[in-house]
Amino acid sequence: MDVDKLFKDEDDDEGYIVPGDDAEYEFDEDEEGGRFFGGGLTEEQKRILQIMNRDGEEQVEEAVRPMALMQTAESMLAETRKQMQKLEKALSQNQAMRLKYPDEPQRFITSEADLNEELRQLVVLTTNCALLYPEFVRLGGPAHLLELLSHENADIAAATIQVLEELTDDDVLDNEEGPDESVQRPGLEAMHALVRTLREGQVLALLVSNLSRFNDKPPASDDVAALENYDSDVQGVYHTLSVLENLVSLQPDAAEDLVAGTPLIPWLLQRMQFPRFDQNMAYAGELLAILLQDSEENREVLGKQGGIDALLKTLAPYRKRDPVDEEETEFMENGFDALCSALLLDANKPRFLHDEGVELMVLILREKRASRLRALKVLDHALSGVHGAPQCERFVESLGLKSLFAVFMLPLEQGKKNRAHHTIGAQDMEHVLGILASLLHNLASDSPPRIRVLAKFVEQDYAKIDRLLELRESTVGRVRFTEQSIADEERLFAARGMDQEAIAELAYLRRLESGLYSLQLIDYLLGWILMEDDGAQAHIRMLLERSGVPLSAVIATLEEYRDNVGDAQVAAGGTDDGMRTQDIVQALLEYVRGL
Repeated sequence: MDVDKLFKDEDDDEGYIVPGDDAEYEFDEDEEGGRFFGGGLTEEQKRILQIMNRDGEEQVEEAVRPMALMQTAESMLAETRKQMQKLEKALSQNQAMRLKYPDEPQRFITSEADLNEELRQLVVLTTNCALLYPEFVRLGGPAHLLELLSHENADIAAATIQVLEELTDDDVLDNEEGPDESVQRPGLEAMHALVRTLREGQVLALLVSNLSRFNDKPPASDDVAALENYDSDVQGVYHTLSVLENLVSLQPDAAEDLVAGTPLIPWLLQRMQFPRFDQNMAYAGELLAILLQDSEENREVLGKQGGIDALLKTLAPYRKRDPVDEEETEFMENGFDALCSALLLDANKPRFLHDEGVELMVLILREKRASRLRALKVLDHALSGVHGAPQCERFVESLGLKSLFAVFMLPLEQGKKNRAHHTIGAQDMEHVLGILASLLHNLASDSPPRIRVLAKFVEQDYAKIDRLLELRESTVGRVRFTEQSIADEERLFAARGMDQEAIAELAYLRRLESGLYSLQLIDYLLGWILMEDDGAQAHIRMLLERSGVPLSAVIATLEEYRDNVGDAQVAAGGTDDGMRTQDIVQALLEYVRGL
């Protein structure tokens, strides 16, 4: 018998091949468990051998893994280089066909379809931005994208914008392994390098110029082609705004370059005034609020370009109606936030006055709409500081006191239900207190407007003073409630070696957030009322005594307010109004101490 028919080659993984059932050769059990299979090893020896084999395999894997990763990286880089060659080829062919057949679009439409396809393939770069973005930059990829933003075909420009949106989205960094910030840093640095290169190529100006190529106004007719173009243009505008937001989020200094170097602010203001609300209107409001949030230069540009009046026109409809959904509510809030940011610049306060902003906010206060509480925030910004004095006078002349004190008398909310109509939140009440403090701070002594403000606290048997002291009691409770957690934070910071002065500053800011600022405003108002009216003074002292609160508690609050208000206001507003407030608080302190 041929032995080769019984066994395969000994190197074959399948081992033995047993003949059919009529085979005359049989393996007994001893043979099967002998040297061919068990090797005569004990169970303990088998376990040792298994462990050794396993360790050896792991060592091989550890040795092979870096090599595999290296091969993967090289293949990804090679694929990127190949993709760039294909994009360049498609771009060159399209340019050649357009030059050859400039008046025959059907002759170059195929090349544009190929170009569009190769362009969209660049999204694969986001799978490993730390590795592929630097190679993309090295190969001149950003220059091609910038060139395509100016392509004659708006659809190609729109496709380029979508690719830029994907490349600059911070979600790309989530593809990197591990939550550790140090692991994500290479990808973040690569994205920064890409954005810097794009900005050097004037990507901001190119993006904004493309906005004029897209017409996202609804067509007047039901023409199918017009509707298709409209949908395409809507998406083009949306993705352009998304790219701009990505760039500003990644590199905040781009915000001022964007506003100073492009006509974006007028475009956003115009887009926010479309008669029908849509997603691009919402996005325009969000982007405007972002651009104004931390830039005094952008606030100045807004003011000089008629932005205050435009924002007031945008917000005016919400005097008579509420937003229809959450998206429109967010748009409305972004509009009010943008206006508040603009009013942080003193030069914009006269513009707000000239454009009848005070009157509009007073009208909004009269209506029980969602916009009423946002108007409080705007007025708090507009009336504050030495440049808020004319606005204070206009507010009283516009009969704003009645509406303001109506809100002042609302109970503090216990939840979110019916907040805009029947209750008021602690933060909104802080704006009411800020407005009252600005009125007493800025209105001239013995002037009719000031007397009208003080009269409000005296009328109806001092009902407003009763309310003020109720607020004081609840605010003191809020501050005390957070004292323990603030003390725990101070000990934690000290254990970490933080400077004591920095700890004290952080603790003070936490106390301000927890209600101390409201308490300071309340006691500031009490100080003025104590000094201005003898009857009100007697009523305040009686209520304090009845509550077991000594006058020294008010004095202590005013002392802390005096010691911190100067630096805080100068840092926030860039004016010397903080020093003026310090002088006023000091005068109030001297009077109250003498009582």
